[in-house]
Amino acid sequence: MTAIIADDNVAASRPVSVPRGYRFELVKLVSQWRVRLLVLGCWIAPAVFAAAVSQQSTLPVDTLFGRWMHATGWAGPLVMLGFAGTWALPLLTSVVAGDVFASEDRLGTWRHLLVAVRSPRRIFAAKALASLTVILLLVAGLACSSTVGGVVAVGNQPLVGLDGHLLTPGDAAVKVLLAWVCALAPTLALAAIGLLGSVALRRSPMGLLLPSLVALAMQVAQMLPLPVAVRLALPGYAFISWNGLFTSPAQLGPLLIGVAVSLVWAVLATALAYLLFLRRDFTNLAHDGSGRGAITTGLLPLVALAALTVAVVAAATPSMGSGIEQDKVQRSVATSFAHLYRTQTQQLHRPAVTEAQLRVTAACNKSDGQAAAQGPGNDWRCVVSWHLPGVTVVGTAVYQLDVASDGRFVADGDGPKEVNGYFLVRTPTGDAPNPLWQFDGNVELLDTTPKG
Repeated sequence: MTAIIADDNVAASRPVSVPRGYRFELVKLVSQWRVRLLVLGCWIAPAVFAAAVSQQSTLPVDTLFGRWMHATGWAGPLVMLGFAGTWALPLLTSVVAGDVFASEDRLGTWRHLLVAVRSPRRIFAAKALASLTVILLLVAGLACSSTVGGVVAVGNQPLVGLDGHLLTPGDAAVKVLLAWVCALAPTLALAAIGLLGSVALRRSPMGLLLPSLVALAMQVAQMLPLPVAVRLALPGYAFISWNGLFTSPAQLGPLLIGVAVSLVWAVLATALAYLLFLRRDFTNLAHDGSGRGAITTGLLPLVALAALTVAVVAAATPSMGSGIEQDKVQRSVATSFAHLYRTQTQQLHRPAVTEAQLRVTAACNKSDGQAAAQGPGNDWRCVVSWHLPGVTVVGTAVYQLDVASDGRFVADGDGPKEVNGYFLVRTPTGDAPNPLWQFDGNVELLDTTPKG
């Protein structure tokens, strides 16, 4: 009889399985009113935003693909992705992952949870998986909602890429999906940093804010004149480098490096949070996690990882300059102009021409030739030349360029007005500005052509 009772006690004290703990933690997360509001907002607000902005006379032209929101519904999810990578996703990871452990400290429920689950390892796994599930649900809502809102409001039309070439609706759909999938990598890195902050800092508000602060620091770093290797070594670069998918051929180098760096950061930050959680003394509930151990175990390894990734990327891609050079800018402007010139020709019902017939070239300088033609700035000036079949006179057009540090540029037509001035052309979807008036482009920061 005693043996039977002992066996029952052993059976009753077995640790709760991870799937069961995961379901419990997921229910706890979803039952929070702020998480429910976030889920609802992510699945509704982007559709309303994309549909509303697409119907406005003023478009967010300072946002990548914003100037095409009147022309195609596939611009909407890309504009939303740019906003999400800058603001929405860091905040979402802070609210979900940055609070998943700290909430137990605030409520003082660790002892109850440990008695029920009887395994810190399984508690960590359940909480990490639950927060990951909610974050993926929020990201899926942002992507699906903005896509549906844009396509329904504007239509399933072709999308103009960052080098001026036209993407069919099918190609645009695939690349929009790939862009959002690639953005998951830095999102996972921020979520892992949120887990680390929630474990290390406990009740401290800094744990909740850590992913947002890290994302803000990376955004500030991207605006500084840093070498290309340093930019690529930051886990948030994949929030920017997805634009390389929308050129032909695709500029995959920076994107793949950014995704790989983000995943490495996600793995390391999660491992640090796991080790710190297992070493925690749950008998001292008054400790708020703000001591020296949180810094040495949580912060210093991330600083070391940043230095290591910079060294590895610098060795693998020897580019310690800005990556924005004269020949790259000239090549990008000429390619975009050639593609968009053909689009303008078609819209104006003129005889069709090919890029080979146009033989477009661009001559660009910076600061009117008073400074080296390299680096970001709004003082770039390009003179584009092209040829037409049967015409001996070479056509020329002038553009003023604002080149950002991440390689994206905006070309503003500066004459002649018949070519790149502002006027409306009739398209199948309605009147639209002259495609050669203003256009976005992208300079690939990494060298892809061998130097002889």
